[in-house]
Amino acid sequence: MKEKAIVMMQSKPILRLEANHVRPALCRATVIVDKDLVNTLYKEAILSQQKTVYAKGFTHGTVPTEYIKQNFNISITDHLKEFIFHYFVISFLNNEIYNQKIFAAGEPRLTNISVQPDHDALFEFDLTTFPTIQFQNWKFFPFKAPKRKKYKDLDRQVTTFIKTEKELIQQDESLSVATNDWVCFDISLLGANNEPVFGEHKENLWLKIGNEIGDEEFYQLFEGKNVGDSFKTNADCIQNYFSSVINTNYTFLITITDILPNCFFCFNHFKRHFKVKTNKDMFKRLIEVFSFRNDLSQRQLMIEESLKLLLHRHQLSIPKYLVLRQEKQVLDSVRDNPDYQVYRMQKDFRDYVRKLAEKQIKETIMLDQLAHRENVAVTHEDIKNYLNLTKRPRMKDFIYFEHPETKIGGREMPISSELLKQTCLREKTLNYVIYHLTRK
Repeated sequence: MKEKAIVMMQSKPILRLEANHVRPALCRATVIVDKDLVNTLYKEAILSQQKTVYAKGFTHGTVPTEYIKQNFNISITDHLKEFIFHYFVISFLNNEIYNQKIFAAGEPRLTNISVQPDHDALFEFDLTTFPTIQFQNWKFFPFKAPKRKKYKDLDRQVTTFIKTEKELIQQDESLSVATNDWVCFDISLLGANNEPVFGEHKENLWLKIGNEIGDEEFYQLFEGKNVGDSFKTNADCIQNYFSSVINTNYTFLITITDILPNCFFCFNHFKRHFKVKTNKDMFKRLIEVFSFRNDLSQRQLMIEESLKLLLHRHQLSIPKYLVLRQEKQVLDSVRDNPDYQVYRMQKDFRDYVRKLAEKQIKETIMLDQLAHRENVAVTHEDIKNYLNLTKRPRMKDFIYFEHPETKIGGREMPISSELLKQTCLREKTLNYVIYHLTRK
């Protein structure tokens, strides 16, 4: 069975996705990028190299394009693969996996890339698929929500938190970009005539403005900018995000579409995230991450118990190879923990990792399918509501699914909005489950 999707540019399809279910548990998804787009980028890459390449017998900037094509063919081809992948393919693929309701288990696995001038570019992915879950009438499952601790000090802590953050809101008079803010922006590649080379197509990205030495270039690029500001740039940090194979000097147009300030915690975003309307209900919700039992907050206990109930009522059989892949991810994350060497010496360490990996796979499969069944969708505002919770250490305890790593080589790098949407969809679906299980 094949399914197709396309994205149009000036009435012509530039991106297509063909999803072919080659086996019951395997879907081969091919993102096809129109050859005109490949040729356009190829031309821009050649012109960019012409400005920088030195060759004997030619003055700087006059090296013939044919010389560049013949002598730099491999590196330019690798550049095309990397640039197209980051500028087009990642966002399009993740968006279409949701739109076509492909119930993938685990992350897409890139298996093959074919890019050359005068041909459509092909990016092939293998997706492990999982059978459709026959959900029961889960909203009426009996569920006993964990209770908060009754200590009065918890109420004082929440009151203090609210008071402090509201004072920070009043102090803030600027919405300009500053350190630790999240910035959302559209980006387009411009040609020699300063017009977008890919028409109306833009990539939408989020970036956290870091405060480390390696983050200085991004900080200088966005510092003091406001929502609606547009500017051109050829900054190396932007070039390297899309491709680091060759040195390019592309010009990009950046338009800031949103800013999430770090200087205060937004209670309006919080209310919308949890669908609470009154300050009293907001106070009760905040208590959930201040009340702890056995080193787990009331909120995390509620999440664990909710997912445990759903998995108990819907028994899922997970292939071993999926668990092994997830085990690798668990181990990669645990290795960053300072106590990793202590953990790994415990005799039941590997068994713990296996059980955790299996649990994580089941939870994501369950919530991904439930999101489609209940028509849960993610908007730009949902991303802002989610990222708002990342701004304060205590508020992070409301989050169960962490967004993909944004730091590469120790510095913050942009992340596709579509990748953030995937995380937010799971988080929003989880909140949806808890809302219905606890509303009785």
